[in-house]
Amino acid sequence: MGALQIQEIHRFTYHVFLSFRGEDTRKNFTDHLYTALINAGIITFRDDDEIPRGENIEAELQKAIRESKISLIVFSRNYATSRWCLDELVRILERSKIHGQIILPVFFDVEPYDVQNQTGSFEEAFLKHEERLKGILMDEEKMEWMKKVEAWRKALKEVANLEGEVLKNQENGHEAKFIKKIVKELVQKLDRTVLSVPVFTVDIESRIRNINLWLQDGSTDVGLAIICGIGGVGKTTIAKILYNLNYDKFDGSCFLANIREASQQPDGLVSLQRQILSNILRGRKEKVHNIYEGITKIKESIGSKKILLVLDDADQMDHLDSLLGMRDWYRSGSKVIITSRNEKLLKSHGKHKLYKIPELDSANSLKLFSLHAFGQDHPFEDLMEYSITATEHCGGLPFAIQVLGSSLHGRSPEIWKSRLQKLEAIPHSEIQRKLESSYDSLQDYNEKDLFLLIAAFFVGKDKDTVVKFLEENDFHPIVELQNLVDGSLVYVDSDNKLLMHQLIQKMGKEILRKKLRDDPESTSRLLHFGESFNVLKQNNVSETREGIKDKFLCVRSIDTDETKRFRSHDLDDESILRFLLDSLKRRFLGLLGNS
Repeated sequence: MGALQIQEIHRFTYHVFLSFRGEDTRKNFTDHLYTALINAGIITFRDDDEIPRGENIEAELQKAIRESKISLIVFSRNYATSRWCLDELVRILERSKIHGQIILPVFFDVEPYDVQNQTGSFEEAFLKHEERLKGILMDEEKMEWMKKVEAWRKALKEVANLEGEVLKNQENGHEAKFIKKIVKELVQKLDRTVLSVPVFTVDIESRIRNINLWLQDGSTDVGLAIICGIGGVGKTTIAKILYNLNYDKFDGSCFLANIREASQQPDGLVSLQRQILSNILRGRKEKVHNIYEGITKIKESIGSKKILLVLDDADQMDHLDSLLGMRDWYRSGSKVIITSRNEKLLKSHGKHKLYKIPELDSANSLKLFSLHAFGQDHPFEDLMEYSITATEHCGGLPFAIQVLGSSLHGRSPEIWKSRLQKLEAIPHSEIQRKLESSYDSLQDYNEKDLFLLIAAFFVGKDKDTVVKFLEENDFHPIVELQNLVDGSLVYVDSDNKLLMHQLIQKMGKEILRKKLRDDPESTSRLLHFGESFNVLKQNNVSETREGIKDKFLCVRSIDTDETKRFRSHDLDDESILRFLLDSLKRRFLGLLGNS
């Protein structure tokens, strides 16, 4: 993109600039139209309440025209009597020709023909403008005035010739329906995406189809749904797209982003409550001093409207208690969507929909990766093999694909090779941070340590065997393991094997690697405990009691992503093994107690 093109990219302050003849429509039609635009979330400039007293009104109006995406011109009977309105019209048309601003003419109590040809009340107005020539003595001033009048006539003709809305010809002159139609057309022309979404998405239609059908099913019930899945699988992106597609079908809407992170800030939940109230009440700010007051005000505000509420990345019951409330608070037809890694978060809220988002398949993974790495939907031929390796590493997670693809964009094959080799040993830092948030959200150290043990030792092992092993050593893993499953960190396959997504497992191993670097003695005890499970499974060679104890209780060095594996040995002396496990158990329990 050239420098000129970059300069022409414009940030709009307003969606709509509203041009009208004040004495005709300010207190009736235009006021109702303005209110409808604001209620629809359309940011609208109206001169009587947008320009502070004492400002240069003409300069501010010109600035507002420049900073608006659409100009909405309300033609009324006395519009052409105002030189101010006609000058404004000329500026709007100039802006449209140079910068492509959209113009939507609205013919309130006049016909397009009268505006275009200056007949009827418009003819009367121009006769008065032309009579002004009689009072001008200087030829130069006369010429200037004649040029101005001609510019007005030309602007009226051009704008009236555009496709617009005519009150007399539509809805039988019913103003409320007419205004609703104008608002709908503006929303379409704005193509307004309320929430930003990634530029590149793949297979999005199939991923949102069922949820979108549920949102639009017309049910009078209060609908509750949870979108769940592993971190980075695209839950938030899907929720944003669904919100953008449906928010205008409800009387009120609110999208609360990053609830888990925001709630950890001082007065975080109170701030989120204020946002709900502000959105539902169309920008009206409510004072909320504490969570309990916020709950009461939310209950009072949501009962009168059919609303769409999206709670993004909620993972605790107190989030729902403070922000969601009870189902019977909501008006019939309202819908609530929650994105969470915990699919059991709504278990106490009765009937609800569960939508689990799967990872991308290999074909769509490669397509998404290519869009970020090459700007097209397929790899360059000389980088095809590397591209396939990269997408296999990401395991179908759109976030990881986006990050890795963008980081390799425009790089040489040598850089590609080096970075992919490095990923085998050390995870990408941005992807690691994203996935580590799942680990950080675990409720206690027992869950965290169990997760790390599974990542390092128990992936692919029979669940019942692992549980029995832990229970025999005075651990109580049933609840913790189920929480890991509910949180999309661990899953159990049809063969009863404990499994993890490959990037989740790498994330766990990287956490262990860092822990061992920072606190080698205590972390190594955790690793030795897990390794004892693998020793238990071996059946080859006997060793002495002291030899086994020495092997397990010494602190081992590590490779780049996990400790060096111990040599496999058969333990034919059950008492020796039990002695060892008891020792490890005491040290491991001490580690948990000091964590």
